[in-house]
Formats: sequence, C-alpha cells, structure tokens
Amino acid sequence: MKINGFQKLTLLDFPGHTACTVFTGGCNLRCPFCHNALLVTEAEELEEYPEEEILAFLKKRQGILDGVAITGGEPLLQRDIRSFIEKVRALGYSVKLDTNGTFPKILRELAEAGLLDYVAVDIKNSKEKYGETTGRPEIDLDPVSETVEFLLHGSVPYEFRTTVVREFHTKEDIEKIGEWIRGADRYVLQHFEDSGNLIGKNMHPVPREEMLEMQQIVRKYVGNAEVRGI
Repeated sequence: MKINGFQKLTLLDFPGHTACTVFTGGCNLRCPFCHNALLVTEAEELEEYPEEEILAFLKKRQGILDGVAITGGEPLLQRDIRSFIEKVRALGYSVKLDTNGTFPKILRELAEAGLLDYVAVDIKNSKEKYGETTGRPEIDLDPVSETVEFLLHGSVPYEFRTTVVREFHTKEDIEKIGEWIRGADRYVLQHFEDSGNLIGKNMHPVPREEMLEMQQIVRKYVGNAEVRGI
C-alpha cells in the first residue's frame, strides 16, 4: 500500500464511527477542484507511512477506535488494497472506502468478500460534463455507471456524493445526477472549500441558498439527500 497520509482520529469521515483515516497516493482523475491535489500530482515525492506502522497503531487503539476510512487519491489503484483491508478487519475494525467509481470489478470483489462496511462514491457531475469535471476529456463512463448500478442493487451500505463547485455545477446538472442515481439510499451535496492546494485555479463554492435549492431538486429522485459543510 502506498500510504501518503494518516489522520489518527476522525469523527466525520466514517459516519457513526470513531475512526482514523488512511490516505493513499495516486489517482487516475485530475479534478480541478480536488482538495487533496498533492496526493494526485505529487504522490511520488510525499512521505510514505509503512503499512506496518498503521497496523501497529490500530493494534494499540483496539477498543478506542472502531473504524478505518480509506481514501485518497483513488484507493482502488493500490494492488494490495484487499490484503490491507483484510489485515485491518482481522483487528476488529469496520472499513469505509472512498472511491471515484472507475474500478467496479475491484469494488465488487471487495464488497462480495464482505470486506467493506460502507462505500462512498464521488459522482463528479452529470454524464455530459464528466470529462470536463474530471480533467479527463476521454473518460469512459461505463465503469462509473457499472459502480452505480452495483451499489443501487447490492447489499453494502453506501452513499453517492458530489462536491458542488460554481465553475462546474448547475441546478440542471444536479437534476441529471438525481435522475442517474434515482432511488439511491443516500446522496450528499458537499460544499466546496478551497484548501489552497487545488489542481485547478479560481474555483468557488456555490452559495448556501442555492445548495439548498439543489437539495430540493434532487430529493425528487433520492429521498435521503443532504447538504454537507454549509
């Protein structure tokens, strides 16, 4: 596992759990508004945390923490992700995985092996604007659609989420996303904050009032739709 970041305590990243967060390096997308840009563009230069160090920490926190959130970058790029998760679960921890949805086969294998307790999938935008929004004009959307269908009809708890950015998202886009994920268990509209470490430049949040309007739009398709971060 290429681990380039580690947060020892989070009450936010894994809903309902007292957890830590592991950040993997590398991503196959280049979203201009990504707030973990260094994990995407400069992963090779960043400090690495040995897997053994993370597992030793988890052994010491048994009974104090109960979950591990794995995020990135894109965690499913890691060839040994399954082995790492198996070791984490062997210590008694629940696992939440964040993914951009472009690796449905690996996601399905992990879920069907019972290794995931929660999955959060970033739906970057409406299908028509996916290439622009991800910085990959040639992106193949079939894998993302396969991920969406798997979660909609599977058994692993999940949420879809979209970070809403003024330069990329309109109410019409949010409605199209709602139609795409119709009937989902949960959809989260995330308020954008400029971390100061973005891939692109001049990105701005959508005002609170408009975020709430977007929430009402998407509730026609996903009853459990919420706004996070406002």
